[in-house]
Amino acid sequence: MSDERPRTIRTDIPHPARIWNYWMGGNDYYEVDRIAGDAGSAVYPGIGTLATETRRFLARAVRYLAAEKGIRQFLDIGTGLPTVQNTHEVAQRVAPESRIVYVDNDPVVLAHARALLAGTTDEGVTTYIDTDYRHPEIVVADARHILNLTEPVAVMFMGVLGHARSAAEMRRIVHTVLEATAAGSYLVLWDGTDDDDAYVRLCAESADIGGEPYMPRPQSEIRALFDGLEPVAPGFTSVARWQPGEPITAGPSIPAYGGAARKP
Repeated sequence: MSDERPRTIRTDIPHPARIWNYWMGGNDYYEVDRIAGDAGSAVYPGIGTLATETRRFLARAVRYLAAEKGIRQFLDIGTGLPTVQNTHEVAQRVAPESRIVYVDNDPVVLAHARALLAGTTDEGVTTYIDTDYRHPEIVVADARHILNLTEPVAVMFMGVLGHARSAAEMRRIVHTVLEATAAGSYLVLWDGTDDDDAYVRLCAESADIGGEPYMPRPQSEIRALFDGLEPVAPGFTSVARWQPGEPITAGPSIPAYGGAARKP
């Protein structure tokens, strides 16, 4: 997600987005990515569970907002490679007229965009914008061409803010985008936490396979991103235990925390 990263696609070296796709049970990876993914699983055996549980969280949150709260616009920032239960598939299954904007500037992700766009409905809109999420003012400006920001929007950050340089930068990114949205918009967010030493070690080693540094953060720093918003029950928790409108449920213990909250 760095502006300085080469924009060419290499298939002879592992790529973080393809490795994540492998961990999540997708099909868009090469043998070199599988080898790197298996090496990562040896460091933190729970990474496959974390990947699949965070995707299930995304699906639960999107389905809830579309079906129960009438949200018809979704801004998915730092989307990664398409796999199962993508934002537009979940939202448009509930409301075919939903408009979804994906934001990423990874050339591997963008090369797969056409596969993602092929699944959209005739009534709705699904599109990509090629922008670095660390420039939220540009994200907002580009999104205005597709979304009506005077109407509620679900703003989504699915595990990408650990790439920010600091907690202050995380807050700036989230707040800049939310400030541009209407009352009644929602923030849906999860990120990795520093609760598990093996997961922290895996994240520290990610740069060795060509990925950008990813910093798991204390739960308190991620929770603070929801300050001033109205939480959707059960509030801030491990996303594997998050069911909208329900008490915290039983689920696997993973160092991925977040939730959903409404802008008043």
